Amino acid sequence: MTEQATGAHHPQPRPRSGGQHSAPEQVTGAQSLIRSLEEVGADTVFGIPGGCILPAYDPLMDSTRVRHVLVRHEQGAGHAAEGYALATGKVGVCMATSGPGATNLVTPIADAHMDSVPLVAITGQVASKAIGTDAFQEADIVGITMPITKHNFLVTKADDIPRVIAQAFHIASTGRPGPVLVDIAKDALQAKTTFSWPPAMDLPGYRPVTKPHAKQIREAAKLITQARRPVLYVGGGVLKAKATAELKVLAELTGAPVTTTLMALGAFPDHHPQHLGMPGMHGSVAAVTALQKADLIVALGARFDDRVTGKLDSFAPFAKIVHADIDPAEIGKNRAADVPIVGDAREVIADLIQAVQKEHSEGHQGDYGMWWNDLNRWRETYPLGYDQPGDGSLSPQQVIERIGQLAPEGTIFTAGVGQHQMWAAHFIEYDKPGTWLNSGGAGTMGYAVPAAMGAKAGAPDRAVWAIDGDGCFQMTNQELATCALNNIPIKVAVINNGALGMVRQWQTLFYNQRYSNTVLHSGPDDVNPEARGTRVPDFVKLSEAMGCYAIRCESPDDLDKVIQEANSVNDRPVVVDFIVHEDAMVWPMVAAGTSNDEIMAARDVRPDFGDNEDD
Repeated sequence: MTEQATGAHHPQPRPRSGGQHSAPEQVTGAQSLIRSLEEVGADTVFGIPGGCILPAYDPLMDSTRVRHVLVRHEQGAGHAAEGYALATGKVGVCMATSGPGATNLVTPIADAHMDSVPLVAITGQVASKAIGTDAFQEADIVGITMPITKHNFLVTKADDIPRVIAQAFHIASTGRPGPVLVDIAKDALQAKTTFSWPPAMDLPGYRPVTKPHAKQIREAAKLITQARRPVLYVGGGVLKAKATAELKVLAELTGAPVTTTLMALGAFPDHHPQHLGMPGMHGSVAAVTALQKADLIVALGARFDDRVTGKLDSFAPFAKIVHADIDPAEIGKNRAADVPIVGDAREVIADLIQAVQKEHSEGHQGDYGMWWNDLNRWRETYPLGYDQPGDGSLSPQQVIERIGQLAPEGTIFTAGVGQHQMWAAHFIEYDKPGTWLNSGGAGTMGYAVPAAMGAKAGAPDRAVWAIDGDGCFQMTNQELATCALNNIPIKVAVINNGALGMVRQWQTLFYNQRYSNTVLHSGPDDVNPEARGTRVPDFVKLSEAMGCYAIRCESPDDLDKVIQEANSVNDRPVVVDFIVHEDAMVWPMVAAGTSNDEIMAARDVRPDFGDNEDD
């Protein structure tokens, strides 16, 4: 087990009954599991029963403290647990049976691992004596998930269940959050045991460092006040550490520009004058260029991901690096740090504020006037924008922008992966943390609908919009039936361009417009030309069949009316099929494997920064 990086530290699980130990009592392993989930504060579990996990479902039926949501596919259970975790700040829980049930959780577990989401996945396993015999529905899920979990457990004794559950929740939620798998043999669930709480929490090899080293903080503060062109490069770790208030203080204290990664949108208000937007492959010109021209990058809870850096050896060639992260393995992994700081982002930023204030009191204050002249010129010259289609069809960017503008206060937005994800990042304004949930590191198609379901289950008083593409939507839309049957009224915008949009964009730009297997409304070689232009599937009929309120929008004239109609329906899920122009592209763009210096503001438009800025 290794500690991995970026997040809030939480207290160890405690009993709910005023801190008193519960008296030992005779129960089955399955009863012990459900009691343990109650005691660690799990109130919602997403899952599907099956043979080896079935013993746990019997006492689950009697629990008054744990709600089970019966999903239609285990992948939906995992993504729903992620959405629940991100919307509530608690550990998300999903449950599946052995073999294919467990392997269907692999994608959401990998997703949670990449994006540091606190998740506990509980799987049934064949009886302990049958493990390793290729028994019916056996899979070595512990072995399969070892590279994509923060830690995992195989439980073969009923007596171990409370301790393992307590440890799993503690590991998942502390240090850098992440997924923990608990695989329980069927005979351990069936065996008799005693239950008492709390169990011993002995994890001698697990000691996340949260308090940063004072000397490193002082060095960082000196570099900030000495720099001429600093940038605060903010990653998802700031959200995980609940450090957004501290970040705003630090930014305003220093006067430095701020970029927030795809995973950090909402960590710093989009409307704030110091915010340059999102960096990276599809980041704003100002954010990408600021990092390239910076003489100091202060990375807070970020990991220098390839989508941010572009070609690594050409990234930010003039910059010294202050890299603060709770995971020491991230520091120096991709870019060497001049000042490495291991610690929780909230504590790091709080200490940096004090250290910078001390520098200011001693007369050391950064002068960023010329830097801001450059930054503002880039912002004004190359703003985010889009063109309306010439044929009068719907612009996907406008659809997403209007959904954001007309959504109720505090709406949570989830997104799938691809063009619609980037447009949702660009054209919805995120001023508060916890309002943007997406699959960043893994880029998982099918994330949006089940993640929205989990977010709405965890935050029923908030509106939840899933911004999805027609390709992503066809991977997990069966969870709409789960939403309809469990009173989880999410809203889904299907940005329907009839294609796998982002792949099609690459084919347009890099493959001479050879659209191999990206068109979704026709077969290979268009063997059924009559189907071209028809709606297969018809998302309105499909959604209605699953108990949803469904609308189609094809004209810009109807856009606001349709969105307002969707917002007014709150007694069941709503799906809006937005038929949008198929040739819309995501800009700006840095082509994969190229330098961020080669950013294109739009097609055939390369920004001109002037020779005087290349010093």
